Amino acid sequence: MLQESMNKLEALVGELLERNRQLAESNQQLNGELNRAREENDTLQLSLMEQEELHGSTAARIQALVERASAVGA
Repeated sequence: MLQESMNKLEALVGELLERNRQLAESNQQLNGELNRAREENDTLQLSLMEQEELHGSTAARIQALVERASAVGA
């Protein structure tokens, strides 16, 4: 009976070790994906800030032109 219990315990430990290995591998893959997603997010945020700056500058130039045109027409 003790031998049977030891055999079951060994099998369970083996299964746990294999599951732990699988989870560690999965965790490593997920961390890689998370890092790539963070890098992409940073790139997109930077691009958005650049676009907002460009649009803000363009809007200011258009507003200045409208004001100049309004002043000339008045």
